[in-house]
Amino acid sequence: MKKKPSPNLALERRKQRTLHKLGSNHPVCVLCGESDWRCLEAHHVGQEAYDHLTVILCRNCHRKASDAQWDHPGRIDDQTPSLLECIGHVLLGLADFFALLVGRLREFGLALIERAKAEFAAQAGSTAPAREG
Repeated sequence: MKKKPSPNLALERRKQRTLHKLGSNHPVCVLCGESDWRCLEAHHVGQEAYDHLTVILCRNCHRKASDAQWDHPGRIDDQTPSLLECIGHVLLGLADFFALLVGRLREFGLALIERAKAEFAAQAGSTAPAREG
């Protein structure tokens, strides 16, 4: 009877397979920063049929990026897509990706400004002269 691998060994094998697919030993979602390897996937920016350019996204961000691709034009015919068609799909995919990225950049920028305000207020409070009562 064949022995089942230990749960730790099976987990490590799954992890190594995923890291190999992602092409990184320290993958991170480029949109939200998620770093749990179990939540990460490779997203084909211009759809796999048109190009093999991928970025690492968590499942939530991947779902958003892939959903936008449903609105892209369909294949022109059943033949291998032309170079122009491939480039067009990659550009559309990049535009979708950058639209998601712009939203995240705005969130991060606003969060940093709020943190700076809080630090400023804390510093101003600690340097204010004590009131005599």
